[in-house]
Amino acid sequence: MKEEHISLLEHQDLFSGVAKEDIGHMLQCLGAYEKAYQKAEFLLLSEETVNCIGIILKGRVHMVKEDLWGNSTILTSLQPLEIFGESFACGSSKKSTVSFQAAESTDVLFLQFHKVMRTCSKVCSFHQQLIENMVSIIADKNLLLMEKIEVTSKKTIREKIFAYLVSQAQKKSSSYITIPMGRLELAEYLCVDRSALTRELNTMREQGFIDFDKNTFRILKEL
Repeated sequence: MKEEHISLLEHQDLFSGVAKEDIGHMLQCLGAYEKAYQKAEFLLLSEETVNCIGIILKGRVHMVKEDLWGNSTILTSLQPLEIFGESFACGSSKKSTVSFQAAESTDVLFLQFHKVMRTCSKVCSFHQQLIENMVSIIADKNLLLMEKIEVTSKKTIREKIFAYLVSQAQKKSSSYITIPMGRLELAEYLCVDRSALTRELNTMREQGFIDFDKNTFRILKEL
């Protein structure tokens, strides 16, 4: 594996507490492999069996949910160093209920989940730490899902927009935020029409609630 990627993984939560010099040996133990994807290419389709978890090394990945008529909704947009697939890999059926699609040119590192969660025959000194980190990551993902539900459960488009921006601002501890999604992606995430989203954003700016330039926003006052 490339040295630059090992240096990157040193800052990934899964490897928290693991010395950099142990990461390379760990990846061999976990059956790690890299794969590159082009924009719009699917990494994993709904109903596929999930045996590996993925760590994004470069690019972005959308978690997408499709209905019976083929309409898709972006549940979340995953950034470099984020993990995906772990919730399905640890489930009883191991079937994914969503699809994962590259939002741009993307490189992913895959790890065999059963090797992550089970101590290997070599009894690696770092493996218990790895298991504890994985449990924490799954718990944190559940919190993000609760955040998504809280945002999309708002009644109006304005309330959804504001709830999302406030949640991002709280994470950054700043009223200035840059979101990782364009207008179409944001509309799908909020489960609203793109044109209606654009109109409401412009209205909120005119009324002095927010200001923005492309994907950079500033919250000016409360609703």
